[in-house]
Amino acid sequence: MVTGTRQRPPYRYVGTPRELDALIGRVADEPLLAVDTEAASFHRFVDRIYLIQLSSRNETDIIDPLTVGDVAALGAILADPAVEVIFHDADYDLRILDRDYGIRARRLFDTRIAAQLLGEPSIGLAALLEKYAGVHLNKKYQRADWSKRPLTSEMLDYAAMDTRYLPALRDVLRKLLEEKGRLTWAEEEFTHLEDLRWTPPAQVNGDGWQRIKGARLLSRRGLALLRELAHWREAIAAEVDRASFRVISNEALLALAGAAPKTIEAARALPGVPPRLMDQRGDSLLAAIERALAVPEKELPRLPRGERRAPDAAFDRRLERLKAARNAAATRLALDPGVLCPKGTLEAVARAQPKTADEMRAVPDVRKWQVEVLGTEFLGALAAS
Repeated sequence: MVTGTRQRPPYRYVGTPRELDALIGRVADEPLLAVDTEAASFHRFVDRIYLIQLSSRNETDIIDPLTVGDVAALGAILADPAVEVIFHDADYDLRILDRDYGIRARRLFDTRIAAQLLGEPSIGLAALLEKYAGVHLNKKYQRADWSKRPLTSEMLDYAAMDTRYLPALRDVLRKLLEEKGRLTWAEEEFTHLEDLRWTPPAQVNGDGWQRIKGARLLSRRGLALLRELAHWREAIAAEVDRASFRVISNEALLALAGAAPKTIEAARALPGVPPRLMDQRGDSLLAAIERALAVPEKELPRLPRGERRAPDAAFDRRLERLKAARNAAATRLALDPGVLCPKGTLEAVARAQPKTADEMRAVPDVRKWQVEVLGTEFLGALAAS
């Protein structure tokens, strides 16, 4: 059980370069720091980090990058291999810290990964703190707009809770991993997190409209309309710095693409179309529709077809045998099968057909601990072909 007295005050708000310098001085020799970030992709077109929460065993601080400015000194501490850096679900935080500040933490401990490898039925931070600390996290501000200033005291209280108990939760989960003989598994996973870097969303030449659910039901002319309407929405979203779906929903875009209204009144009558948007941007909407209707028939877009793997009955049989071996081991270890060995790794092993444990270790994405746990069963499944 996580124990410890409640901190007073519950956090320090760090809003100036001088306050950041003082914080760096206080935590410079801490062996362990918990970190979280708050962004606003749910609200803003251009996302960025709007808060950085930091907790040692002794204090919790909330850094406001909008007023602090350069946080390079914090990056130097998180990159110090003498400091253990704790996250819950580190993936996105590490990527956006790299994107916004070039911060790359080392010597990581991810409480979400630890919980997965322990076979926890619920791996969210709220569930883990409820179970191991008796702490209830209020989810009221889970999708708050952290770009707004000033932030309310309730929002800051919420943000502070995301790291305040992480050091103690780490202690509990680490001890359980040791008891189950799975600490080395977790440490190998944590090491792989160090290589995470920001990569732009997979959206080349503005083709995100192709992935709108329901697009495949449209005609080719409807696709031209959807493409032009999506570009219209993106231009507005970028101008007002608002998340695209908050300008107008995908469902409303599909309705407009299907109906191709000729008047603002006709567009306004369609489900999900915001009347205020039509008041402000109706003329540009009609212009976008006209451009789509003017596209020549031979230039109308098509949706790309997904790649189809050539039938390979032998591969399918190998994959099924590997899956059966994986599932049996997952039951024995009380782990989710996807945590023990995800589908992509199974497929990589089925393709590579390793004959030895060393060959299996050389397969991309296969972990050493997976070879130790599953190697004999996997090699037996492959030999049976």
